[in-house]
Amino acid sequence: MKGTIYNKDSFISNISKNLSREMPSTVEIPEWKFRPQDKTLTGLSQDELLDILKQQCEFIHTDLVVTTSQDVNKTLTDVIAKYGKGEIIATNDKRYADLGIDLAQHGAFIWDEAKGAENLHVAERANVGITISEQTLAESGTVVLYAHKGIGRSVSLLPATYIAIVPKSTIVPRFTQAAQEMNKMMKEASHFPTCINLITGPSNSADIEMKLVVGVHGPIKATYIVIDDK
Repeated sequence: MKGTIYNKDSFISNISKNLSREMPSTVEIPEWKFRPQDKTLTGLSQDELLDILKQQCEFIHTDLVVTTSQDVNKTLTDVIAKYGKGEIIATNDKRYADLGIDLAQHGAFIWDEAKGAENLHVAERANVGITISEQTLAESGTVVLYAHKGIGRSVSLLPATYIAIVPKSTIVPRFTQAAQEMNKMMKEASHFPTCINLITGPSNSADIEMKLVVGVHGPIKATYIVIDDK
């Protein structure tokens, strides 16, 4: 079922009162004459979008590896080995099998809603977290994750390092296309994600004197494994 909004009218009424404005009766979405965001990077092939994603990953301190379903397990083994020993946690997602990934082969703990807090404890001490990107923004090097019962947010936030499995078909030009998909889901889907995460490489901050520090409040390293799924 879709979520229910409670006390919306009283909330908006209180804001209107404090702003000395009348309570709005309807909200009209403006129709913009010019929408350059709809055209930026559109018309490009998946290979061209992948090239842009590769370039952006260099800027966001993220490794990118391209592989196939036949070689993905070897690729995943190599990336995990590069990150050193330690526990691995992955989301509970049937698409791993569809992409030829055998998580048991890699000794991964699979997020299980029935295990409750154990999922968080494993994520906290894990060295590697693995998820599958729903949509991947070429322009910014961002993976989009939809959280739900089998796909906990902690998998991409708590482990020391992060691996995003990126089906090549998920690569889109920019956030414009991701937002369009989200709007479509909101109108049609019976189960909208409990949370939508946008992850752009490893954690970083430039709050102090505008000096970039990578690995501040989350994974210190990140790799995107792009699988040619066409």
